[in-house]
Amino acid sequence: MGARRRAGARGLAAAARRQPAARHRGHHPHQPQRRRVPDDRGRAVTGRGAALATLRERNFRWYFVSRLVNGVGGTMGSIALVFAVLEVSSSASALGVVLAAHSIPMVLFLLVGGVIADRFGRTLVIQTCNVLSGLTQLAIGFLVLTGTAELWQLVALTAVNGVVSAASLPALAGVLPQLVPREQLQPANVLISMQRGVLNVGGPALGGVLVVTIGAGWAVAIDGVTYLLSAAVLLLVRLPPPAPRDEQSSVLVDLREGWGYFRRTTWLWVVVLAFSALNAFYVGGFETLGPVLAKATSIGEVGWGLTLSAGAVGLLVTTVVMLRVRLERPLLWGMVGCTGFGAPMLALGIHPHLALVLVAAVVGGAGIELFSLGWNLALQEHVPEDMLSRAISYDMLGSMVAVPVGQLLVGPLGVVFGVQHTILVCALLFVAISLATLGSRAVRDLQRVPAEVS
Repeated sequence: MGARRRAGARGLAAAARRQPAARHRGHHPHQPQRRRVPDDRGRAVTGRGAALATLRERNFRWYFVSRLVNGVGGTMGSIALVFAVLEVSSSASALGVVLAAHSIPMVLFLLVGGVIADRFGRTLVIQTCNVLSGLTQLAIGFLVLTGTAELWQLVALTAVNGVVSAASLPALAGVLPQLVPREQLQPANVLISMQRGVLNVGGPALGGVLVVTIGAGWAVAIDGVTYLLSAAVLLLVRLPPPAPRDEQSSVLVDLREGWGYFRRTTWLWVVVLAFSALNAFYVGGFETLGPVLAKATSIGEVGWGLTLSAGAVGLLVTTVVMLRVRLERPLLWGMVGCTGFGAPMLALGIHPHLALVLVAAVVGGAGIELFSLGWNLALQEHVPEDMLSRAISYDMLGSMVAVPVGQLLVGPLGVVFGVQHTILVCALLFVAISLATLGSRAVRDLQRVPAEVS
């Protein structure tokens, strides 16, 4: 499902209201305060001017370049890895095992990853993780290119990558408030999404073409190289070190503090609980069975790449709109968008024809971008900076805990009940749970934190 983020009350959850909204979250205590540029109602200006102002922030600009370099390889590497596994074994269950080999260790180490990111500095953690991820991807690419890849090797290397992701994901999700002032958080999030959308328009399709023409290994190897280049660019991002912690503080103490905040914040645990099921249905129905159905129908490998690119088109169009529209109730509209994210699975389950699936993918891309933006803003504006990566790690743990179940069980269910029928059931459950989440007032009533005037 990718990265998500969320906040509540009855308007704002009591715990969220108690957080220091006026503490200039996103600024280290030793950083100079930047001038806010609110409109006549005290709200941050959006549009092209806000986007350009965000790119003028030196740290954000280099972070943006680093993400761009990494994304060039990642958009091809993700689809290449899927079909590299299918070259070794055509079984849907085998693909599910490899995907689970990434998600299981990632889930197991997520909480520790959040503590590491809050303790040691998010850019340092991201750099280290990029180097390690690059080395694992290069190893997979080498095995595929030389024709020596075996399933157990892909499982082992993917598991190492999963452990690395446990530290990098909380760090990536928590670093943005340190790079820009609060009124620039929405354009900063939108610019990151826009970059990803532009890359995803052509990247997956190119990855599909590479799989058909020269094989999956090259795209995986390119992904590895871009991880290393991305780590090098991050050296240009200058952030103060994390504030010193109490000498008596330990990993367990940090984990307890994070858990206390998580369980007191209603909007946070409600959406995380929903996503514990949503992610299982999505990775099982779309990511695991989707390529299998595509390969068995007229959609094919290239069509599957086009489907992923079509989702990026929907995402990209939404980012352009959200540069100009302030998202006032981020989780209400976010969960509405999440409902639309089930459209590609519905299309595959009802009628797996390429034209229909492409249209549904555009709708799904728009929906998940709306949700991702709302969730990111909720976390970045309502969670204290020194708690952010830990809160995100609890979010990710809860959201992903059932992902291995979807990856491991949906494949065999597809064999027994039929791939297409299984995808349809996953889609219907996905839509129903997304809508049910809006029954919580803490979710649907959450408001934005106004930009501060100085």
